[in-house]
Amino acid sequence: MNKIGISGLVAKAFIKSKLTPIIIVVSLLLGLFALGITPREEEPQIKVPMIDVMVSYPGASAGEVEERVTRPMEKFLYEIKGVEYVYSIIKPGENLTIVRFNVGENTEESIVKLYNKLMSNYDKIPPGVSQPMVKPRSIDDVPILTLTLWSNQDQYTGYDLRRIATALSDEIKKDENISEFTMIGGQKRQVGITLEPLRLKAYNLSPLQIVGALDKANFVLPSGTFSNMNQQYVVQTGGFLTETKEVGNVVVSDLMINQCI
Repeated sequence: MNKIGISGLVAKAFIKSKLTPIIIVVSLLLGLFALGITPREEEPQIKVPMIDVMVSYPGASAGEVEERVTRPMEKFLYEIKGVEYVYSIIKPGENLTIVRFNVGENTEESIVKLYNKLMSNYDKIPPGVSQPMVKPRSIDDVPILTLTLWSNQDQYTGYDLRRIATALSDEIKKDENISEFTMIGGQKRQVGITLEPLRLKAYNLSPLQIVGALDKANFVLPSGTFSNMNQQYVVQTGGFLTETKEVGNVVVSDLMINQCI
């Protein structure tokens, strides 16, 4: 004869008991009642305050930025009440520290606490380091759609793909449900300038003088208006450099600038 265990005895008792149907009905009613009073949202709003702290340190290497900016700043940011974690992205001359607070923390209060902490330690900023720029973010800033453009068999360059992406972004932004659009990658239209150190030394020039000459050659200023035949014309002085050849023709103390794209 097989022995019945504890589970078997309990099951046998419920099978023969007249209370079993009542217990099942009560359990179903309690479940329906709990389902009815439980709050539900199609898109629940979860508060997870996140704040970006951006600092620039021109001319410093990534190691110098980490040693003189990132580590000291992370130490006193961790002192803020409600901070869950802090992590940083370090580049030469730049530092981005992301501070995330605990779920449910008030966003406005979190920003105030972080700003007060930064300002109270403002005297500790090393010389040459910029004032921290604070940019709050939220869980809604997380992208939910990513579109990738790519070219097969070198049909389009990175510059062409970026132009197509720009036109595409203009159309997407027309949707009223789009809050923010960010474009990453591709090649922007730009001219790279390479200076010859020997010629700079021969003409006793510095790179800053070259930059100044380019700034003076690449500007547009309004110079007034005049009327003619019931029409008003706007006069502008100067012009922007639009081609590589124009950049190469900029003269600085008889020094022709060599350029490359």
